[in-house]
Amino acid sequence: MNIIILDLEWDSAYSVKHQRFVNQIIQIGAVKLDTACEIIDTFSVTVKSRLSKKLTKRFVELTGITNDMMRAGVPLSEAVEQYNEWAGKNTLTMTWSTSDLYTIIENCRYLLTPSTKFRIEKYADLQSYVQNEMRSVGYELKSQISLSNAAAMLSISSEGLELHRAKDDCLLSVALLKRFYNTDKMQNYIKDATNPEFFRRLAFKSYTLSNLKDDNIKAENLVFKCDKCGEVAKCITGFKYRNGWFSANFRCIDCRRTFIGRVSFKKTYDDLIVKKKIVDIKAVEKKDENAVQDVSKTVQ
Repeated sequence: MNIIILDLEWDSAYSVKHQRFVNQIIQIGAVKLDTACEIIDTFSVTVKSRLSKKLTKRFVELTGITNDMMRAGVPLSEAVEQYNEWAGKNTLTMTWSTSDLYTIIENCRYLLTPSTKFRIEKYADLQSYVQNEMRSVGYELKSQISLSNAAAMLSISSEGLELHRAKDDCLLSVALLKRFYNTDKMQNYIKDATNPEFFRRLAFKSYTLSNLKDDNIKAENLVFKCDKCGEVAKCITGFKYRNGWFSANFRCIDCRRTFIGRVSFKKTYDDLIVKKKIVDIKAVEKKDENAVQDVSKTVQ
């Protein structure tokens, strides 16, 4: 199975048809590797924008791709077809972070027909793989790092490469992959991109629930236990929603303690994350809401 390092350059343009800005793909670059991580072939194509006659100034300055180069490009559908033919079958596609995949989803949704799709069979996040390997050898990485920063930290030269050009970014990615190339370790990062759930999961955006009638919220999610004696408390007011939290007053049936119960709901692709807090009513009377957050107690 060959490995393909894929990189996209995209520019934001307004779509009148969809009444929104779209991150349209302007350049597709890729490098094909064999099982020994040696370069077999490279690919590069520039895409002609169908949303705007000019690229944004920021994009031109960042990539060096000019308006004349863009206008001389091919339509996106043709570029994708060229890429698919070049990529072939039985491949593992890797990108530096999943941001390119979000761009692919957006372009497929707004700029391509349902029959035109990028050929991605197996997928692995190269950024995630390299960063975890860097941590394993002692690098302290608290957040995601860019391709160029990772290369600099590993003393991998980018001399002779035009960064933020799709193919050259791929070549730099290849150098990073070679530094930590291990087929056994990489197996843990490979996902089946032919499974429709792969892109559905990727496209899903977690959100906070603001309606108690939402079907995801169950009656037991609104039950609070007294933080003093552990007994179930009775809700004595209606719930009010503010700043992502539902709040109501409760009274413990056993010790008669009265408190404010707060609960929030975040829907993810797989689950509903429920967080609860108990706030002393006297604290609310004396302090503003921000201060109250500091004295609240988390309910397990």
